[in-house]
Amino acid sequence: MEFEKIWNSVLSEMEIQVSHANFYTWLKSSKLLDKQEGGVFVVALPNNFSKEWVENKYYKNILAVLRNVDDSARKIEFVVQGNIFKGTTAGEKIKSPLETFSQTPFPEFKIDPVTNLNPKYTFKNFIVGSSNELAYAAAQAVVKDIGSKYNPLFIYGGVGLGKTHLIQGIGNEINTFYKGKVRVKYVFSEKFINDVVWAIKNRRMDDIKKKYRDIDVLIVDDIQFIGGKEKTEEEFFHTFNTLYGENKQIIISSDRPPQALPTLHERLRSRFEGGMIADVVYPDYEMRVAIIKTKLSEMGQTIPNTVIDIIAQKLTKNIREIEGILNKLIFIKEKKGIEITDSVLDEIISKNSQANKNISPNKIVKAVADFFEVSVIDLVGKSRKKEIVEPRQILMYLLREVLKMSYPFIGNKVGKRDHTTAIYSCEKINKEIIKNITLNQKINLIKDIIYKD
Repeated sequence: MEFEKIWNSVLSEMEIQVSHANFYTWLKSSKLLDKQEGGVFVVALPNNFSKEWVENKYYKNILAVLRNVDDSARKIEFVVQGNIFKGTTAGEKIKSPLETFSQTPFPEFKIDPVTNLNPKYTFKNFIVGSSNELAYAAAQAVVKDIGSKYNPLFIYGGVGLGKTHLIQGIGNEINTFYKGKVRVKYVFSEKFINDVVWAIKNRRMDDIKKKYRDIDVLIVDDIQFIGGKEKTEEEFFHTFNTLYGENKQIIISSDRPPQALPTLHERLRSRFEGGMIADVVYPDYEMRVAIIKTKLSEMGQTIPNTVIDIIAQKLTKNIREIEGILNKLIFIKEKKGIEITDSVLDEIISKNSQANKNISPNKIVKAVADFFEVSVIDLVGKSRKKEIVEPRQILMYLLREVLKMSYPFIGNKVGKRDHTTAIYSCEKINKEIIKNITLNQKINLIKDIIYKD
């Protein structure tokens, strides 16, 4: 039980650090098996391919997170699940990885193999507030009137704000409401891309058509990742048209609205814009408190109201980050018997935000350039192209806000301009951000990129 709590804390943190799709593809099915002498932690993965990928790509990140949870950690040894039975006594049957995983699943990770839905995402445990009430109302309407009202439903917002919870909640609600008579399929865009690539390589496109068109409700998470992938976009376009023409429901999530997806073909953008578009923004203080209390109730735990207040005051951007902090607090409370006080919380939040100290001016420049899909040279150079003006002003604003840099430094960094240009840009964005919702959303999305690993 102790291992499960340790690893749940690690997974909660890793879910914040890596992309949604990568977390579910590579890390979600991992499991902490043992803690050995010398601080060696043994972690199981479902197959050799996953083991090799996680070792090469995420080892350092996972070890750093694990050390924050348990400071005795010195090394992680990844194994394929079947490898842990080396010490099996005579007469005992050695179980295969598949058998072992099926017998000892994580309760929260029981994904429906037919729909790909996680049953933990429901309307009942989705906290509704001013930041998401439009999206939630649209989701409720879709359940009651599939394929007719709000089709497609396009929900967008930053990282960790509950988009996945809401769109999977729609799928689970439909399954409950219609008692399984409506065929639902949930998929990450990355999985859709992989399926298309596999089908092209193996000349099995008919399989993909059947898989994604012979259903009543298609839910696609993080649609922005298919942008620029020509064959995938083409297949999704035809899938969309087929389903839409048969009054089948299409539900899509993205980190930005359709008009802000420049790599997406215009014909797809126009179809997305033809339905209901709803945003999910940062939750206000009251909603954050409600989220914390709901999470604690689900865990069967309590912490002082003063601690809840501090968490709600300090963690304003990301619901998953709040959940990660709560997991760490409960782990410390139960494992070490330490009372949860303001100072304990401050220490945990401080450790959690260490990564922010690694933010450099170049990281901000790259994040802005990537978001607007402009070249770094144009962004920080002398270019006077119209499409560079707004990104450059946002860059100056973020250098000032995130890194507290001086105006002369910002001016010099961005095209060796005078400090008055930096002042003008920062003041302009400061004024506009209050009344311009689209600009505010753009800046929040760029911040998500900056603060992510």
